Amino acid sequence: MNKTKFDDFNISKEIKIAIKDMGFTEPTSIQKLAIPEVLKGKDIIGQAQTGTGKTVAFAVPLLEKVFIKDKSPQAIILCPTRELCIQVAGEIEKLSKNIKKLKVLPVYGGQPIGRQIRALKKGVHIVVGTPGRVLDHIDRKTLNLAGIETVVLDEADEMLDMGFREDIEHILRFTPKNRQTLLFSATIPAPIKKITKDYQKNPKHLKVVKEDMVVSQIEQYYFEVREQNKLDTLCRLIDVYDVELGLVFSNTKKRVDYLVRSLKRRGYLVEGIHGDMSQNQRDRVMNDFRSEKINILVATDVAARGIDVPDVEVVFNYDVPNHNDYYVHRIGRTGRAGKTGYAFTLASGRERNILKAIEKHSHTKIKKQKIPSFKEMEIIKNEQILNEVKEVIKNNNLKNEIVLIDSTTDSNNSPLEIAAALLKMVKS
Repeated sequence: MNKTKFDDFNISKEIKIAIKDMGFTEPTSIQKLAIPEVLKGKDIIGQAQTGTGKTVAFAVPLLEKVFIKDKSPQAIILCPTRELCIQVAGEIEKLSKNIKKLKVLPVYGGQPIGRQIRALKKGVHIVVGTPGRVLDHIDRKTLNLAGIETVVLDEADEMLDMGFREDIEHILRFTPKNRQTLLFSATIPAPIKKITKDYQKNPKHLKVVKEDMVVSQIEQYYFEVREQNKLDTLCRLIDVYDVELGLVFSNTKKRVDYLVRSLKRRGYLVEGIHGDMSQNQRDRVMNDFRSEKINILVATDVAARGIDVPDVEVVFNYDVPNHNDYYVHRIGRTGRAGKTGYAFTLASGRERNILKAIEKHSHTKIKKQKIPSFKEMEIIKNEQILNEVKEVIKNNNLKNEIVLIDSTTDSNNSPLEIAAALLKMVKS
């Protein structure tokens, strides 16, 4: 049976080129299901987890419909968090890079509203916003939704959990009745069903089955470890795998703060993100992570909504998640765009039983792995330092340093002994 490719979809050449440039070759399950239906103009309920490619699933058909000469908003996407707004808008900009004069605007709290008002006056085709800030613009009459053809409710269950239900319904009442409404949600509880009944027209329910939820490129392991040894184990794994970009998940804000303090004391470039932080703090941390000024980010599940950094190599579950679906949400942030990712879970005591339930729920196998010993750590650390030394020799003029070492060499100290002493100093 032939695999579906993006070239098989009835979409423009400009979008196909952008998709290829983003490193995508084959559509994910939700993209295969959603893109053809949305292109036909149908309302859909897309049930899929974070990390399954939902943004591309709705963004591609949206971009196909946009009429560039009309500079008023033609599509609005509602997201629960500022981070997700930024991520979705960024993804749409990448997909539309070959479409001249197309304008996408993220609107969210914490950013000066004047800047958003000026951008809206100049003309915007697609608005991506949090419900609160979108309502603010509607009240100020700086955002007119009369020309909206498509509404997207992204992470709908999360928006309802955060108390945005009334805001969403209020916004929907400002849009035309004949609009297309696309709803994406990891779960479909009763309040979501009510929204679909009240605001969608014969929606098609597209569900990604559990087997598709865990990405095949992710190697999943767990380590049995006592609670008091978790921090040491986390540090060993970061060192052994020489992690350049890693995401650590914890179940509580207090634990995030503890981990950030502890890892900083051990010399790691690390920051945390959780709900008690201001939006400016969260923005700063996310920018530092994306630009790799820090290489370890510690987060709670809710704060991590919308984190999409393509080069994350490893996801660490410092705590086993409280909900089965959270496991899939977490690990879906690695193994992106065809790359291999790793998911490591530290399980102590009863957490092993929770992990078994997660395996059953997500139809996946999480293999047990041995914690690296001190001797293995020593070998790996030596190899890393010596590889760095070789790189320095290869890429630098060491004439002055060689003269210095040569002058230090005498009958008591050979160059080999000096090199060994320097290695010991670097390691201590």
